[in-house]
Amino acid sequence: MPIYEYECPGCSCRFEQKRSFSDTSPAVCPHCHRHARRVFSPVPIIFKGSGFYVTDHKGEHGRSASADSETPAPAKAKTASADSAKDAD
Repeated sequence: MPIYEYECPGCSCRFEQKRSFSDTSPAVCPHCHRHARRVFSPVPIIFKGSGFYVTDHKGEHGRSASADSETPAPAKAKTASADSAKDAD
């Protein structure tokens, strides 16, 4: 059974109560015995790994660019025009 958080509008008391999904009876404040309303809180979400930031982008084959940058780039081969320029000197 889930635990829900409630707040009483009369005395501003906050309390938790374990209730089943099928329970339709209203929650009652333990201090002033008025009907309480359920409080909704944001759920914390933690994103781990690469690909969740604006600065990340997809690289080759669906991997993020940060994963692609870990492998060193191959050395560039000399071009024929650079060799012929050396020979001309």
